[in-house]
Amino acid sequence: MTTLHTKFRICRSAWLLLAGLIAGNALAGEIADESIDTEENETAEVVTEPAPGAATPHGAAAENTVTEPGSGDFVETGPLHDNPVPLAEAVVEAEGKAEPLHMLGESVAPGTSARLSWAATELFEGVSVSTPVLVMNGTTPGPTLCLTAAVHGDELNGIEMVRRVMHDIDPADLSGALIGVPIVNVQGFRRGSRYLPDRRDLNRYFPGNPNGSAAARIAHSFFENVVSHCDALVDLHTGSFERTNLPQIRADLRDPDVVTLTQGFGSTVILHSTPGAGTLRYAATQAGIPTVTLEAGGPLELELNEVIHGVRGIETLISSLGMVKRLRLWGSPEPVYYRSSWVRAGSGGILLANVSLGSTVRKGDLLGTITDPMSNARTELRSPYAGRIIGMARNQVVMPGFAAFHVGIQTADAPALDSFAIEEDETSGDYVDGVSE
Repeated sequence: MTTLHTKFRICRSAWLLLAGLIAGNALAGEIADESIDTEENETAEVVTEPAPGAATPHGAAAENTVTEPGSGDFVETGPLHDNPVPLAEAVVEAEGKAEPLHMLGESVAPGTSARLSWAATELFEGVSVSTPVLVMNGTTPGPTLCLTAAVHGDELNGIEMVRRVMHDIDPADLSGALIGVPIVNVQGFRRGSRYLPDRRDLNRYFPGNPNGSAAARIAHSFFENVVSHCDALVDLHTGSFERTNLPQIRADLRDPDVVTLTQGFGSTVILHSTPGAGTLRYAATQAGIPTVTLEAGGPLELELNEVIHGVRGIETLISSLGMVKRLRLWGSPEPVYYRSSWVRAGSGGILLANVSLGSTVRKGDLLGTITDPMSNARTELRSPYAGRIIGMARNQVVMPGFAAFHVGIQTADAPALDSFAIEEDETSGDYVDGVSE
């Protein structure tokens, strides 16, 4: 019996070693990927202060991300749009007749719509990958509003939002133009993956580089061939890595034209956030194209309530900009959050939430529990702030440090304009490390 037990222990140890090596290799791939695809500096985090020498978040080095063509993944993009007319007055101030819209080698006449094709890149076999671009040119002049979805290939809600909006509007009733790209990252979409085939996050490489990595080349092509035609842009996203978001607009509220976009979405939460370098929102805004991100729901699912909310918000925006003749007003204004914080797991185990999206919480309220499935030891996650749950992880097994609950922090008054850029509490050691977009 002792001999058999010893052999069993040896075999079990060998199996565990093999499994550990496999897991280690997978984890190494994930770690390498995260070193490339650092999440956007979107929110202040309840986390331990990074060790000396740790990677700097995008936002901290945003001014140093531009490199010469061929030497990195970003090229310097001069202002594509220097708009003398505020976005809110673009339709009223427009003069003359609507002109044909020229893009992607095609011409879309006023009062018509078309399905164009953007060739993103090639597969390993040398076969080009084409992405549909839906274009609608109105009968009278006005701004060009662009809608982009599935920059992350596993984010499905935005795809359906773009489809519904682009097919709900008659070009005969439109002033200006609408451009909708339902699936930007078609390669990731086909694989059900957030990433490109080379494991890079496309939303960390804009405006791209024609001589850079595969991700940088795709980003550059999309920026030059599609984004350059936009006067304003709404980038559609969901939560990442089994997290879900309350429908919310993420925007840099220091930009007046961006504020105009946020005010047009009707009954939707607004979260002030400065975009990280490399994101589409950052690159487009830097090029003079006011941009917001609409976050709604989670990845790998089509969630009807979130889709309906997003469509109502976008159509309300189009109406508020004066781009359609019918007036659409939707709901009461939602709160604006100037700060937010992720509450992270302090230990590993099974995460079970005690709150839901949209819940109002007080400081100290129980958000959820983490239970060790072996020892049955349980720890509690409590809110360090009064506010609202605007994002959260789905119930799952988590590791220590996993971002579990996103709290929009309740404040009595809006901060001064010059303080908007502060996204972290320097006294607490929190640092910026967003978990979506």
